[in-house]
Amino acid sequence: MGRLDGKVAIVTGAASGIGRASASLFAREGARLVIADQNPQGLEETARAISDRGGTVQALTADAGREQDVKAVVDRALSAFAALDVVYANAGISGGLTPLFDQTVEYWQQILQTNLIGPFLAIKHAAPHMVGKGRGSIVLTASVAGLRANAGAAAYSASKAGVISLAQTAATALLGTGVRVNAICPGLIETGMTRELFEAARERGTHGKIGQLNPLQRAGGPEEIAAMALFLASDEASYVNGQAFPVDGGLSSTLPFTRPIR
Repeated sequence: MGRLDGKVAIVTGAASGIGRASASLFAREGARLVIADQNPQGLEETARAISDRGGTVQALTADAGREQDVKAVVDRALSAFAALDVVYANAGISGGLTPLFDQTVEYWQQILQTNLIGPFLAIKHAAPHMVGKGRGSIVLTASVAGLRANAGAAAYSASKAGVISLAQTAATALLGTGVRVNAICPGLIETGMTRELFEAARERGTHGKIGQLNPLQRAGGPEEIAAMALFLASDEASYVNGQAFPVDGGLSSTLPFTRPIR
């Protein structure tokens, strides 16, 4: 028996990285899936890989920050599978490392639209269908950048701090309904979003230093975030609600250090 047997799940940002790893894991654990992303080629690759392993998946090209697209993804899950049990609102953009005083209003609006308004829209359109069944799990991708400064540029970090607050406030707004909302705060993970950083380090010969500031002294992989998403999506997390979980090798638990204090 899979941990998501009989459940219908949506995963956004599923064309690569954390979204792809999570969609694949959800399918292996028995979920029927609707996956979404703006990248049709990557999305099709994810869907094909899931189908080839015997999974049930439908793919829909969509912008997670546009309300009509989010509604269409939710409607697809309901029309295809007549249910909706899990939403993993994972889609996000980094905006790069543009210095604060070079950032424009338009730059902020773009990041907030995808990273914060997108998860809000997922909750707005998915939660009512879950409320009617008296259960459901909504998982949001935040970031350690939403917990502490210096893990991302200002707009990205502010958007992810907003996601953490959204998980808390939405969980409270849904009190008594049986619908849970939680967030994951990844640390440094090698994905499409961070590829340039990793490739630059490899070119310099400093790849071994990536992640050195956390106690595990390494970067993480998408599958390690997917494992937390699976737990929060499953009934094993039935009493977990309104929380934000760092999955960061211990980075957010420490002050910066160069050697252990013994």
